[in-house]
Amino acid sequence: MSDARFPDGFVWGAATAAYQVEGAVDADGRGQSIWDTFCRVPGAIAGGDTGDVACDHYHRYAEDIGLLAELGLGAYRFSIAWPRIQPDGSGAINQKGLDHYRRVVDELLTRNVVPYVTLYHWDLPQALQDKGGWPARATAYRFADYAAVVHEALGDVVQHWITLNEPKVSSHAGYGSGIHAPGIKDSVLRDRAVHHLLLAHGLSLQALRDGRHAAGQQVGLTLDVSPVAPASDSQADADAARRVDVDSHRLFLDPVLRGTYPIHLDAVEDGDLGLISAPIDFLGINYYRRILVQAGPTGDETVLPEGVPVTSVNWPVQPDGLREVLVDLQTTYPAIPPIYITENGAAYDDVPAEDGTVDDPQRVDYLHGHLSALRTAIAAGVDVRGYFVWTLLDNFEWAEGFAKRFGIVHVDYATQIRTPKTSAGWLGRVARANALPSGDRPA
Repeated sequence: MSDARFPDGFVWGAATAAYQVEGAVDADGRGQSIWDTFCRVPGAIAGGDTGDVACDHYHRYAEDIGLLAELGLGAYRFSIAWPRIQPDGSGAINQKGLDHYRRVVDELLTRNVVPYVTLYHWDLPQALQDKGGWPARATAYRFADYAAVVHEALGDVVQHWITLNEPKVSSHAGYGSGIHAPGIKDSVLRDRAVHHLLLAHGLSLQALRDGRHAAGQQVGLTLDVSPVAPASDSQADADAARRVDVDSHRLFLDPVLRGTYPIHLDAVEDGDLGLISAPIDFLGINYYRRILVQAGPTGDETVLPEGVPVTSVNWPVQPDGLREVLVDLQTTYPAIPPIYITENGAAYDDVPAEDGTVDDPQRVDYLHGHLSALRTAIAAGVDVRGYFVWTLLDNFEWAEGFAKRFGIVHVDYATQIRTPKTSAGWLGRVARANALPSGDRPA
């Protein structure tokens, strides 16, 4: 295999999340989610934006899947909206919701695009939040019930399942800092949410394996992981970096891959860690940036490195951090399963030209750099099976609203017109060749 090529069978795809793209929040019996509620809190979302319409992917999924296939990307990672399946988070099943996702999967298979289904991408039914949300242990069991319902409906044709996307964000941003739904700031509730999210993973993993399923079914979990380094040589900064790494990464990696927590959590009950650490078929890794930490007067602080370019969300662009993350994971967890990069991408201020085209050379450079780093990690022996760009479409970026664009396809939110950017064509050529272009610069 040449330095530019990826392994035979390497998966190339794009990722989205239900609340960020679907819209149609009142369609076909969908219930309310915590994000529907949070978007109504004054000042919670930039510009007062909501996901009520978003990219209207609920109605335009066939068009969007067609774009994906035409680009040459052979896989689509999307999430199921729990409130579409169980409007109240438990009990009655909304058949119209299941029928919708069956049509999505059928469209993908017709286009020879492989579905990778994420069961939870942060849109908890509001009815369950009203009963305590993720800090309540019962929510983990309700999630397993929901997972079983979806699996019964789609498990005969969907082979690849992801239980949770980034439980750290659900717990830390939702119940710790309060910058995401449901907007709670409580360290005790945050830690309970951490454990119950991971318990939900373990219980749903068991449910998916117990149900009828397609041959070759694989079930995994997606975590967001970054290299963490101290901002200086001081002991205080070194200690701060260790704390951040434990709180952001080891708190989730250790229970899943080792069956232990790096700190004490009061919510753990006998048997929980056995469920959480049951072997998974793959680990999804979302990578966006390195984290540089210093000890501040009121707590540990993330700082920007000097002289490093940043994206429009002020994240430093350091592609080698992806290689660093992957090599560290393999070294720290020797029994780690195969890995998929389930998200990687960048937000830039993409402006259409007068002729309607959207040239995004910064994103092309970003993707080229990160894929080069990924290829180096694979050459070093890390078992990476695929790469999903974040994201297919410009969309509702949570607390940032519609102000930040991560898509390889531009969306005019007023008209819903889709325009593939330069980066979309470039990534499609990489996927078709299963190799990076030759030379030092992206072609």
